[in-house]
Order: sequence, then structure tokens, then C-alpha cells
Amino acid sequence: MNLSIALFGITREIVGAPTLEVALQPGQSVQQLLEQLRQTYPALGELRSLAVAVNNEYAPADALLQEHDEIALIPPVSGG
Repeated sequence: MNLSIALFGITREIVGAPTLEVALQPGQSVQQLLEQLRQTYPALGELRSLAVAVNNEYAPADALLQEHDEIALIPPVSGG
């Protein structure tokens, strides 16, 4: 299945684009997506935390992805 992922903040800088197209086998989880992305973009693995939103809600690592899900990578934010 092909997934489109929206990237924000440092994830956008690491990948070099605002969105990313990724091919995964059907039935893959958020965790498996992150593992694949970290292999392709090792700098993503250096982030302290990285949240994944699926269909506008934060998703747990074991959530299964489907072809037309809206996915976003949300990096840690800091401020004061």
C-alpha cells in the first residue's frame, strides 16, 4: 500500500520535503512505518521523540495502517 505522510518541523528538514510517499505491505503498524523511515532517514532515529498522527489523532505504535490514512510525523517541540 502507498501512504502519504505530512512532515512538520525538523522531520521536514531531515527529509527535505513537506510530504513523503512510502510503500508498505498491508497490515503494517505505526511502529513498522517508523522503523522503515529510520532506516531510510537515520537522522529521524536521533530525535528524542516522534509522534505519529493517523487521521488527525495521535496513534499508538501498534495501530495498524490502511491505504487511505492521513499520516503526519510530529517532532518534539520546545518553547518557553
